Amino acid sequence: MPPDLTVILGSTTPPGRLHRAVEGAIERAEFDADLFDLGAHTIGFADGTPAEDTGDDTGTAIAAVESAGALVVATPIYRGSMTGSLKNLFDLMPVPALQGKVVGIVAMGASDHHYLGAERHLRDVLAFFGAVPMPVAVYLNGGDFTDGVPGEPAAAALDELFAATAETAAALAATAAGFEPAPLAAKAIKPRPAAAR
Repeated sequence: MPPDLTVILGSTTPPGRLHRAVEGAIERAEFDADLFDLGAHTIGFADGTPAEDTGDDTGTAIAAVESAGALVVATPIYRGSMTGSLKNLFDLMPVPALQGKVVGIVAMGASDHHYLGAERHLRDVLAFFGAVPMPVAVYLNGGDFTDGVPGEPAAAALDELFAATAETAAALAATAAGFEPAPLAAKAIKPRPAAAR
């Protein structure tokens, strides 16, 4: 049974505050939720190699996204945007894996100075795939934590986002409308020859 929600954690540094925050929200969730931590997997650069030929965890990462009922993408702010490791994962991801997928966004920075950086860039990337980003994101900073643990307001905001993302995905899945029209990226996909499948 696929999870109702998968959290993609875009940090490759040792587990820290953001890891602890999303892990806590997963533990509190009243639905099935999984964590896919990029720091715990080996994923190479997007160089055009098919996922099945990479010899690393690229195929596992793609499968985690494809099988999720909904996603939450969580990233620390690096140079005013998402991490390079997270962008690389998007560069490796086939369009159908994210097309029509409901996605919540969580970003974390040292202060509120860059609070829109990662969110704005993530929304651009998600639009390319035809994903369905939640209208409001969660932004955390150092002041939201005490001794590495998120305070009650931060934990509540994460819980609300996680629940709303899963509920939105379930509601959209129950409609007959689908997710049309397809994004331009999907229209540009050329079917692979049968021998390459």
